[in-house]
Amino acid sequence: MESPDVYLDYSATTPVDQRVIDAMLPHLAEGWGNPNSLYRRGREAYRALEDARERVARIIGAAHPNEVIFTAGGTESDNAALIGIATRAKPQGAHIIVSAFEHHAVLEPAHFLEKSGYEVTYLAPRPDGHIDPDDLAAALRDDTVLVSIMHGNNEIGTVQPIAELAEVAHARGAYFHTDAAQTLGKVPFDVAELGVDAASFSGHKIYAPKGVGVLYLKRGTPFAPLIRGGGQEFKKRSGTQNVAGAVGFATALEIIDAERSTEGPRLAALRDRLIAGITGTLENTEVSASYPDRLPNIAHLIIKGVEGEAMLLQLDAKGIAVSTGSACSSGSLEPSHVLLSIGCPPELAHGSVRISVGRATTEEDVEYFLEVFPPIVERLRSMSPVYARMFGSAEG
Repeated sequence: MESPDVYLDYSATTPVDQRVIDAMLPHLAEGWGNPNSLYRRGREAYRALEDARERVARIIGAAHPNEVIFTAGGTESDNAALIGIATRAKPQGAHIIVSAFEHHAVLEPAHFLEKSGYEVTYLAPRPDGHIDPDDLAAALRDDTVLVSIMHGNNEIGTVQPIAELAEVAHARGAYFHTDAAQTLGKVPFDVAELGVDAASFSGHKIYAPKGVGVLYLKRGTPFAPLIRGGGQEFKKRSGTQNVAGAVGFATALEIIDAERSTEGPRLAALRDRLIAGITGTLENTEVSASYPDRLPNIAHLIIKGVEGEAMLLQLDAKGIAVSTGSACSSGSLEPSHVLLSIGCPPELAHGSVRISVGRATTEEDVEYFLEVFPPIVERLRSMSPVYARMFGSAEG
């Protein structure tokens, strides 16, 4: 009997949509010209690139297409935003604020800037998983030049009040960046309505290929390029552009944006069924964060007394793919910095599981997970001295 293949880790990556592949293929086969060349083949590639840029700009609400910078992914976009803005804005000050539960693609450039003479404040979220505008206001200083707070958290799924936070930052003269890799296409996103100066996006979170991303950079925002060379992308990001990737990103964005009004509620229903099924069946489990504004596709739970890695491997043996947190740090044995930032004790943070649903997830997939998961947890708890110590006896 063929083993099932139930993929429930869409926050880590998404499969490339066949419609996206079809849109990209002509630019990999016939339309392979350099978009910076002046002859016909180059002009055709240039037109495809600029068409993709205009499509992305229109959907994210950018005022001008040249505010859309194509990159090699969300990590590059985050690095470019933090280092590029902070470097050029340094005459105004050298203080930066980032939230303590950012993706490492923001935290690591913040650490780099800290070693380069900047002062960084790591702003803690509230225990319910959100950054409060009053807390940001209290952390801002006259020399604060940049604030970076993610739109939707990649582990616990809470969506931040970005418009309010950006307004608070701007009132003190600071620029505002948001990592929106997890929210693009899942919740409404408009750079003008949110009032951000920069935003980062990743193709492989929206059913486009890995290796392509976008940096939105509002006109007038100070910026020093991270990658230097021939001056492509309006001198913001040098290197011959990935035309097929840009076309794929734009196509994927159009599809996910068009389907959001129906797909969002469907995913939220699957998410809620997972949460209800787990918490209603297994004792000593809880949702990681209680903030009500959250992504429709992520269920993140604490399964007390069990190691997350053990659950992941047992589920994998049953043909189910989930995560214990961010895929980019899944090789670490340290507890999730996201959970620690909201006050979760380390011994509980080790027992987290992130289940994220997507375009191909069915009700049958969810019911299969809910059938398989409780016996796995009960078996692991029956062997766990940690669970016995925490609750007196193991489940049987």
